[in-house]
Amino acid sequence: MQQGPIEQLVIVGGGTAGWMAAANLAEHFKHSGLSITLVESSQIGTIGVGEATIPSIRRFYGALGLKDEDVLRRTNGTCKLAIRFDGWSKPGDAFYHPFGLYGQDVRQVGFHHYWLKMHRAGKAGPISDYSLGVALADGGKFTRPSPRPPSPLSVFDWALHFDASLFAKVMKESALANGVKAIDAKIESVELNAETGFIDSLALDTGAKLEGELFIDCSGFRGLLIEGALETGYESWSEWLHCDRAVAMQSELDDTQQLVPYTRSIAHKAGWQWKIPLTNRQGNGYVFSSAHISDDEALATLRDNVKGSQRTEPNFIPFVPGRRRRAWNRNCIAVGLSSGFLEPLESTSIALIETAIDKIKLLFPDKSFRPGVIDEFNEMTALEYERVRDFIILHYKLNGRHGEPFWDQCREMEVPDTLARKMQLFKERGHLVKYRWEIFQNASWLAMYNGLNYLPDGYDPAVDHFDIAYLEKAFFEMKKSLDEGVAATPRHEDFLQEIGR
Repeated sequence: MQQGPIEQLVIVGGGTAGWMAAANLAEHFKHSGLSITLVESSQIGTIGVGEATIPSIRRFYGALGLKDEDVLRRTNGTCKLAIRFDGWSKPGDAFYHPFGLYGQDVRQVGFHHYWLKMHRAGKAGPISDYSLGVALADGGKFTRPSPRPPSPLSVFDWALHFDASLFAKVMKESALANGVKAIDAKIESVELNAETGFIDSLALDTGAKLEGELFIDCSGFRGLLIEGALETGYESWSEWLHCDRAVAMQSELDDTQQLVPYTRSIAHKAGWQWKIPLTNRQGNGYVFSSAHISDDEALATLRDNVKGSQRTEPNFIPFVPGRRRRAWNRNCIAVGLSSGFLEPLESTSIALIETAIDKIKLLFPDKSFRPGVIDEFNEMTALEYERVRDFIILHYKLNGRHGEPFWDQCREMEVPDTLARKMQLFKERGHLVKYRWEIFQNASWLAMYNGLNYLPDGYDPAVDHFDIAYLEKAFFEMKKSLDEGVAATPRHEDFLQEIGR
């Protein structure tokens, strides 16, 4: 068994995942003696449709010394306060999943219990009336959150919509500035050690051999190292997530279109459509089940629901929802699409890249590659993917679109035990369960439960400490405070124009 620190790290594949890993690891291991090389081929394209993020992205690039204004400007970015779900609860209805809280907990009892009592008494509006994140998004407003919110009612967060290819360039600049070596070449073969089965080197089409001790596979769906060389295996979740294709294209911004501070997810016959506004264009896509709709019909549906003129040819992307059986196999770690894929319903693709990089830093090996470290990484990764999987399944399971085969099948399916337990405890007691390695917190689950009309059978009896009249006044004051705050907030477009100047 070899000993000593890892000295040669090789990242295979550029794009968003590869350059994010290179930039962050180069910053983290600066002056440590670790040499990082990234190999990518300019002849191989990337998927490059991921345009929406969650708030953790801001902490990620902030750790590299980048400011929000810089990233927004350099990526044609807009601000994202929420996801708006159109037609999921039933055709014609819409609700938001915001990056923020609902109301205010009192006496260690969640706000949703108070809201449920008032809602049943006909004394409260929708729970979204008591969320600043929802109010700002719905009003097309934006401001930075207060670093010291005066109350939980003022708590919200935000993320970005951006051009993923431009963001990869920003990451590349940071990585190169920190000494990452870039090689433009195709990988022709992978040489494995005859005794250990570890990856020894990569044969490049330039004739060169690239040796390494630890390899990070960011080669996308191909999984050139993790699957192509190491045959790790893949766990499919198609029994719960029935969409298996997407068609994506860019369009011009319509003259009448407002730059809204949210992503739109619009339910259609056999899946859902995304709409993501950038300052110079709009991103569009239709995620669908090929068992319920043809490619031609999916493309026609997408075109019928895009207002601006088409900028790019449609790009069809087949996929299998699921994950690698092991994200870390021998001396190779898969990051991004090579590790697994979950449809972008909750903008988690880039977030899962971020968390994979965090785990690499946390459990960075030495040359001995101790099995306990690898097992811990794989367990953490598996749980994290499964938690996101369950959250996405919930969207489909609770849909209210009756009489449509795709949606009926989703609603009638059995769900994983971990999700079934969560749903049962919320239904029976209004209890929000939080497992280890969850990306989405209680407020996110509450947004989906309420938006999809899945309400508890009862509320916490401690709520009855306050009578209806007292709560009615408190709810009125909350709503008034939010309305006044939103009215005084600048428009999202004004905020972006100010950044541009």
